[in-house]
Amino acid sequence: MAFEDFPAQRQGVQLFQRSLERGRLAHAYLFAGHQLEELEALARTLAKTLNCQRPVRKNQMAVDCCDQCPSCRKIQEGNHGDVHWVRPESKSRVITVEQMRDLIRQINLKPAEAEHKIAIIVAADRLNVQAANAFLKTLEEPPQKSTLILLTNDAQRILETILSRCLRLNFAGPRQLPPAQLEWLTAFSETAAVDQKSLLGRFRLMDVLLRELNDARARIDESLTARSPLEQYEDAERDLREKWEKELKAAIEAEYRRQRADLLGALQWWLRDVWVRTLAKRGATRPSTAVDLLNFPGLQGTEQVAQRISAGQALENLEVMERLQGWLGTNVQEALALEVGLLKLHL
Repeated sequence: MAFEDFPAQRQGVQLFQRSLERGRLAHAYLFAGHQLEELEALARTLAKTLNCQRPVRKNQMAVDCCDQCPSCRKIQEGNHGDVHWVRPESKSRVITVEQMRDLIRQINLKPAEAEHKIAIIVAADRLNVQAANAFLKTLEEPPQKSTLILLTNDAQRILETILSRCLRLNFAGPRQLPPAQLEWLTAFSETAAVDQKSLLGRFRLMDVLLRELNDARARIDESLTARSPLEQYEDAERDLREKWEKELKAAIEAEYRRQRADLLGALQWWLRDVWVRTLAKRGATRPSTAVDLLNFPGLQGTEQVAQRISAGQALENLEVMERLQGWLGTNVQEALALEVGLLKLHL
């Protein structure tokens, strides 16, 4: 992929290309956005552009890659000797100090076949404190002709000492629900619209949620496994395969947690709609204004739930969802946390 293949990120890409055109390449970047996969593709494209043998030029400066030369192909396939990737690979889904020390050693070696050495740290918010501290000096003063790229979909978790040493580029854009997720939320709201005071009713909601999460994990497992080097290089050495296996497990877990947070975030948006409807019911806001404030005005279950609960109870629901997301950010048992959270909701 070249930069022209990111139409949804056109504004951010154009700003970045203007910097390249002026020769203002930073030594360290932080790419922030919703999708790590897209951020990886952007970082890979930058690595191609800096080392492309036939780049697209503007004012004699490379601003995009050809995506076809041997260098571009090697980077795309993940086997370029001067482009190094670091991903969470431990059971706790962190980037360890050992990984960062190995990266620092690699980045300080002379380039083997390219003009620029590139280091890409995927999910930089997973750097543990020791790893981050070990990386600070290199991040502040990397070797000449080297560029460090950190990727994250949760910039708030990155240490300030790391943030202050990077030029941050935001590729988030507006967040919208994909059709499949909107379809799930519609089913959830319709189930919730039925009187949910009984324990059986709550477990029906629990079943709707768990089935969607199980399906999401299965899709993630299939998708990431298909793209893993394990599927492409079956004759790789044992140590390398073990490393790839750890990275794959960590990537699957990280992506599942991200999608779970998105799903629960959508549920929280819907509960906010319920709260807005309760305010309209008691006259705190005009009905027409309330409709304009809704995230999902087409969901019929919103009004039915709002008629059964008070504005205070609706607000408590939002607080419950905030706590639930916090619980799930720890090592709490997922099913138990979800069960407790759904039982606490006023529906």
